Amino acid sequence: MPVEMSPEEFDALVDRALDEIPDELARLVSNVVVLVEDEPPDDEPDDLLGLYDGVALTERDGSMLPQLPDRIFLFRRPLLDMCADADELAEEIRITVVHEVAHHFGIDDDRLHDLGYA
Repeated sequence: MPVEMSPEEFDALVDRALDEIPDELARLVSNVVVLVEDEPPDDEPDDLLGLYDGVALTERDGSMLPQLPDRIFLFRRPLLDMCADADELAEEIRITVVHEVAHHFGIDDDRLHDLGYA
C-alpha cells in the first residue's frame, strides 16, 4: 500500500537527504537545483523515481559562459507508490538523491548499480 504524505512532509524528507550528502561532496556540486514533481514526464516510464537533467561535471568544456542550472528531479507519486512506510520512503528518497547527484559527477548507471544505487 502506498505511503500517504503531504507535499510538505515529502519535501522535508528530500531536504534531509540533501543535508546527508557529505560536506566534501556537497561543496563540489555546482549550479544544480533540486525539484520535486508529482509525476515523471510523459516520455519517461511511470515508475521513474528521479532524473538528472544537465551536463555532468566530467563532460563540461570549461567554458566561462553563464549556464542555466542543471536540474535534479524527484518524482513524488512513484516514490510514494513503491514504499510501504515513511522509513522506507525516506531511504528511497536518500538513494534517489545520491543516484542523481552521482550523475552530476559523471557516474553512470552501471557504476551506480555496482555501488548499490541503481
